[in-house]
Amino acid sequence: MGTGCVHVVGAGLAGLAAATALAETGRCVILYEAAPHAGGRCRSYFDAELGCRIDNGNHLLLSGNRAALDYLDRIGAHGSLEGPLEAVFPFVDAVTGERWTVRPNKGALPWWVWSAKRRVPHTRAPDYLAALALRRASPSATIAAVLDPRQRLFPRLWEPLAVAGLNTGAEQGSAKLFWRMLAQTLGRGGAACRPLLPRVGLSESFVEPALARLRAKGAEIRFGARLRALTFGRDRVSDLDFETASIALDSADGVILAVPAAIAARLVPGLIVPDRHSPIVNAHFRCAPPAGSPFFVGVIGGAAEWIFRKREVLSVTVSAADRFVECAAPELRDLLWRDVAVGYRLPAHPVPPARIVKERRATFLASPEQLKRRPRQKTAWRNLLLAGDYVDTGLPATIEGAIRSGFAAAGLATDCQPRAFSKTVASGGWAAAH
Repeated sequence: MGTGCVHVVGAGLAGLAAATALAETGRCVILYEAAPHAGGRCRSYFDAELGCRIDNGNHLLLSGNRAALDYLDRIGAHGSLEGPLEAVFPFVDAVTGERWTVRPNKGALPWWVWSAKRRVPHTRAPDYLAALALRRASPSATIAAVLDPRQRLFPRLWEPLAVAGLNTGAEQGSAKLFWRMLAQTLGRGGAACRPLLPRVGLSESFVEPALARLRAKGAEIRFGARLRALTFGRDRVSDLDFETASIALDSADGVILAVPAAIAARLVPGLIVPDRHSPIVNAHFRCAPPAGSPFFVGVIGGAAEWIFRKREVLSVTVSAADRFVECAAPELRDLLWRDVAVGYRLPAHPVPPARIVKERRATFLASPEQLKRRPRQKTAWRNLLLAGDYVDTGLPATIEGAIRSGFAAAGLATDCQPRAFSKTVASGGWAAAH
């Protein structure tokens, strides 16, 4: 793309990552966002009904998410995360009340599967080694076709991890993508699996520091800028047509299109993108989390899947939530609170005030068929690149995937790799619970 100005369209995490990496190299950067705020699906806001600030959704990072942690380093927000001191994943069975904690050991050699105190109750070490079959799975295979759903470990570990990471049920989820996720997390040992969450909120960790960093580096940020069309020449984009103005591009200018897949497909001729999506339902309950309670709890056999302890709320995430997305908010509130009450040992009544948030098209469906529709970042136009969790990063549609795509686009835009970029893009990782 040369040394002109880079126009980054979309201020979600992919766009923010691309813009911050470019600004760090001294490039001219203009960041556009149609909404009045940045962050996309990863942001916080004040909820008037609850009377407190909440996150739009729940996102869990792991210590092995190198792209995400590098991004936080760049914007000076690495210290804004908190979590347990080691890799611990507490679970509760919502039906029986049984509790256990999965504790991978720090090193890559998984001796923890031979310890009854560290693995899922009533499972054996060979049950875990069966996951190696995912490595040999065909590109068309689903998770449920490779791992036996009748095994006790399947509903108590493999399925919750798959749904959290892929936002797709095991019956439809790609076995290859699940293997890639496991290999880069559990496969690298507990040192890569320590859970990390924002101490205050998503915006305070991922968005506000990035905007401050961009402004400090001289980048221009334009909110309320909705891109209506791109004007294409023979081999380059020549104009950006916004609702309020048209911007002509110089020959050395570049464009990184960091908008949702459906919008990118509308703007770019012939672009094939994933066209099936999976919903997520989040519930935020205004109540004081019990002192000393875990940062999060995985729920087995209930309606909730993961419950997160935050400053003023207990938040529930249900991924691949097709069965719940049409339910009325009061019904979901009561249903999900029952699991929260079990998970955090709270009274079942009264149900505290709640906000139900439904994202009907939260991420693309991570099925083998849909993975074939993920586009590459380079396009047929030499000054146009794509960024977003839907592009072919090799990762699910998560924070890690979105940031990785932004860094990769920045590297392509500068024809060189930004600081730590080569290490970042080679590492991968996943961010659960979306």
